[in-house]
Amino acid sequence: MKRILITGSLGQIGSELTVLLRSIYGNDNVVSSDLRKVEGSKVIEGGPFELINVEHAHEIAEAVKKYKIDTIIHLAALLSATGEKDPVKAWNVNMGGLFNVLEVARELGCSVFTPSSIAAFGPNSKKVKTPQDDVQRPTTMYGVTKVSGELLCDYYHMRFGVDTRGVRYPGLISYETLPGGGTTDYAVHIFYEALKNKKYDSYIAAGTYMDMMYMPDALNAIVTLMEADPSKLKHRNAFNITAMSFAPEHIAAEIKKHIPEFEMGYDVDPVRQAIAESWPDSLDDSAAREEWGWNPKYDLAAMTTDMLAKLREKLDIK
Repeated sequence: MKRILITGSLGQIGSELTVLLRSIYGNDNVVSSDLRKVEGSKVIEGGPFELINVEHAHEIAEAVKKYKIDTIIHLAALLSATGEKDPVKAWNVNMGGLFNVLEVARELGCSVFTPSSIAAFGPNSKKVKTPQDDVQRPTTMYGVTKVSGELLCDYYHMRFGVDTRGVRYPGLISYETLPGGGTTDYAVHIFYEALKNKKYDSYIAAGTYMDMMYMPDALNAIVTLMEADPSKLKHRNAFNITAMSFAPEHIAAEIKKHIPEFEMGYDVDPVRQAIAESWPDSLDDSAAREEWGWNPKYDLAAMTTDMLAKLREKLDIK
């Protein structure tokens, strides 16, 4: 990667990834883009920014030509819970946007990274330690778009030689930017509520395991994969990656080690609970470890310690 365009750069991943990539490749070599501008955003103020609607291919192409882009990191998408509220919009944004990115990459010679998700699996997949190559029959529109996206990226690589790469993210946890409508969002909100109110009602039921990852590991995965030797990549789109698997009561117990008075209840959302139950409890990430050296640094205990410390500072809570 030398000159990079990031779509959806104001989202949960993009807002932190943009800052990281600019620290590695230089501010002027990382172009952020999104549907809107946010005043005071360090993403917008820290380097080049373009307004891009990924449903409009010409806007992507114009930015690629303007900045001589060689790598597109395509993050713009509607997430799982949001996608169930408007599945047509989810298909149009997630698949239409990816198709446009791949076409621009084919025409202008760019590499492409786009994330898939644990949501690409479904109730017929192996529940524990889901293999890299397993049944993918998701039951959400978000999951359908992720499986379709994996296949489309494979096709563009095999048919046109586009250097496509991706990972299947689990739930992502970050102190910087709030998530935007995913099923695993409770694992972020719980930290805010623990610090501010000492209590939280989980919309996911006790005993519901889901794979999770702390954002620093998620960002490192993108950089490491995109810099990996392409000759060693057998599974380009997309690699299982994981760092930890837990249920709501486990993260609550870890928080109580730092905030003893914290209490958690349950107010289960049937829609998001059904989505969670359709996903694997954990993923087998051995292919990523073998093919490009994936190695997460944070487990639940280390993440909890860091999250609480960083959020105390951010929220000015002593």
